[in-house]
Amino acid sequence: MNQLHELTCTLGEINFEGHTFNCLPIKGSQQVLQVLVSELDELPIYVTITDTQMLCITYLCHKNEVRDDKRADLNTSMLEMNVAMPLSSFAIVEDYYVVFGALATTSSLNDICKELVTLAANAYDALEAIEEFLN
Repeated sequence: MNQLHELTCTLGEINFEGHTFNCLPIKGSQQVLQVLVSELDELPIYVTITDTQMLCITYLCHKNEVRDDKRADLNTSMLEMNVAMPLSSFAIVEDYYVVFGALATTSSLNDICKELVTLAANAYDALEAIEEFLN
């Protein structure tokens, strides 16, 4: 059984700090798991596992959703907020602004759950913080 399948089964049975996880494997060339954290499920988290890391990404918005006259200000704001966000960072992946976190493939289940809950909360807060920059 691969790590992503094991994670899907395990997360589906856990209650972590009052949160549950709804997991949906996404079919494609790369194995991806969509995770919704209860009470923070506005933005799904996409999890992939490589030989070296577990990467958790939440998509905030498409570049086209950002006001042209505010793009530089948004980028500056995200850089300034980056350090204050525990366990998460901002990035641009393809044409999307994202929040992500990475873990070692040997991370404990407790650490994985903490990352998922923290990332979901950070994404929710980040989306609120960037609303003024969006169309």
